[in-house]
Amino acid sequence: MASRMLAAKFLQPTSAPAMLLRAASTGAMNPHLAEKLEKVGNRDIVGFGWNGEPVYYDRPDFPMPAVRFKENTPDVLALRTKEKEDWKKLSVQEKKALYRASFCQTFAEMKYPTGEWKMHVGNTLIVVGLAIFVSLWMATFIYDAEPETFDEAHRKAQLKRMLTLEVNPIHGVSSQWDYENKKWKK
Repeated sequence: MASRMLAAKFLQPTSAPAMLLRAASTGAMNPHLAEKLEKVGNRDIVGFGWNGEPVYYDRPDFPMPAVRFKENTPDVLALRTKEKEDWKKLSVQEKKALYRASFCQTFAEMKYPTGEWKMHVGNTLIVVGLAIFVSLWMATFIYDAEPETFDEAHRKAQLKRMLTLEVNPIHGVSSQWDYENKKWKK
């Protein structure tokens, strides 16, 4: 019962200046809270929010922001007093104006694809293209020619020398050579 009363008390819409005065009068004014409440301006704080701070952010996974989207203007305040009466008396335009005063986007607008992925794919392709270009340019102009020991004749001579010296006879190349028959083991 007490928790319901506290929730009802703290979740009712309050303007930022009234909350500032209440916090200052109790002596519990946090400098970070005061800074955040200054950013809220003349907008109503209507709930806890998705992170517990008085900020507005459109999120489909948490559809109830802590503050209303638009500041309180005379038009919005007139609509808010009118909404407390019978909703059948409100026109469709007035209902839409009330919704847009509290929220910036509808769920359909939040979930609509923005096309931002195209920019990311484009930037990735540009970076990959530049990397390929730089590697080809370095292979052409920076790197020296391969040493002569990389050609086939030198590699065969090196292998023959390794077999003659019996290099690594247990697990290496020499373990695969049959010294009695002078051919590779099968």
